[in-house]
Amino acid sequence: MPEIVNYGIIGCGMMGQEHMRNIALLPDARVVAVVEPDSQQAALARALAPQAQLCPDIDALLAVAPLDCLVVASPNNLHVDQIAQIAARRALPMLMEKPLFTAPDQARSLLQIDYSAPIWVAMEYRYMPPIQALIEQVDAATGGPVMLTIREHRYPFLQKVGDWNRFNDRSGGTLVEKCCHFFDLMRLILRAEPVRVMASASQAVNHRDEVIDGRRPDIWDNGYVIVDFDNGARAMLELCMFAEGARFQEEISVVGPKGKIEAHVPGPGRFWPTHLGAPPVAQVIISPRSPRGPQAIEVPVDPTLLDAGDHNGSTFYQHSRFREVVLGRGPVEVSLQDGAIAVEMGLAAQDSALTGQAVTLPRR
Repeated sequence: MPEIVNYGIIGCGMMGQEHMRNIALLPDARVVAVVEPDSQQAALARALAPQAQLCPDIDALLAVAPLDCLVVASPNNLHVDQIAQIAARRALPMLMEKPLFTAPDQARSLLQIDYSAPIWVAMEYRYMPPIQALIEQVDAATGGPVMLTIREHRYPFLQKVGDWNRFNDRSGGTLVEKCCHFFDLMRLILRAEPVRVMASASQAVNHRDEVIDGRRPDIWDNGYVIVDFDNGARAMLELCMFAEGARFQEEISVVGPKGKIEAHVPGPGRFWPTHLGAPPVAQVIISPRSPRGPQAIEVPVDPTLLDAGDHNGSTFYQHSRFREVVLGRGPVEVSLQDGAIAVEMGLAAQDSALTGQAVTLPRR
């Protein structure tokens, strides 16, 4: 086992740089090689890891000798082809950013890849401290979840290299690109599999006046999704991407026969208006049916971790666990199957919103 875990980063845009900042906070970990074709983003990556070798392509990165694992944070539509390329050349433990794929044909291609090392699909929302607290207490607070609601009221899609996140054909669509996180949380919290998806969504406000390389963005900015699960539970997602004025960005509630538990998660502190003082602190609220009375507990996060990314400290905690996989001391917690089902739910939601019909998913 290596004393120091050596990382290679494929894709050093906004999310790749967040991974790099959090790797720098880990004990005995360092970035030794990066691939980033955009010169501006490459310069920012070099500033974060000046010791890292800047490689022209993935093959060159895989030839770097002291390399123990990979983080892939490239545009969504490239993920499956890059997994295949790495599998053929030098399979290493991989943290693959979500979504795992963007279209059904990529899902079929993924099944043909024999990858001989662990792959962990990056689902940062699992590791936000208030959501972790909700997951740990959900059964005691609710008596077993029956209804789950996830609300995300947030800022519009940020600008990425080449504006790839403005288009469905590169991102997979909003309900895949953005919301696979939430579909993953639904399965995790309910401990059940989805059987039917119903959705309504549109592009109502954002990016409507933009023209990029002669194309108008077609990405949606709002929607509702209802999911039925095989254990009788049901979940709903409410997404609005023109609501950055909200106090909390994510609000998750779970209700069962004994009561209700909620997690309220603020957005990135760098977006909080300075004239309002300190950013809000995440909360978990437990509301039993008897005796009645909500109990609110703040869940503060280390400011160093908040400054290292936009996901309430979760990227650091995710890397801490992934590092154990690389060292052979822990299991993969978010499997290829987890990543694939989250995308399948997103694709089903996209189809439902387009057709106005519910989509039935295969029973597992």
